[in-house]
Amino acid sequence: MYLVKIYVTYKQSILDPKGEAIHDALHRLGYTNVDAVELGKYFEVKIHADDRPVAAEIDEMCDRLLANVNMETYRYEITEMEAL
Repeated sequence: MYLVKIYVTYKQSILDPKGEAIHDALHRLGYTNVDAVELGKYFEVKIHADDRPVAAEIDEMCDRLLANVNMETYRYEITEMEAL
């Protein structure tokens, strides 16, 4: 079994209004050393290996459901879990 950590964020060319609002609020609270805030989504997927590579399945899941590929980009980390 594998644990896959998936991180989804806006592409560089897409405005992130929630991230900007958080950035502005942090500045108002005195955290003026914060340069930027990016808001995103995080998923943990536990998956069994089958005849397809795990990375291929994760790419398909992200492209079809977890990320809006027109506006968002994703990356993931695959870790093999120990059998119980």
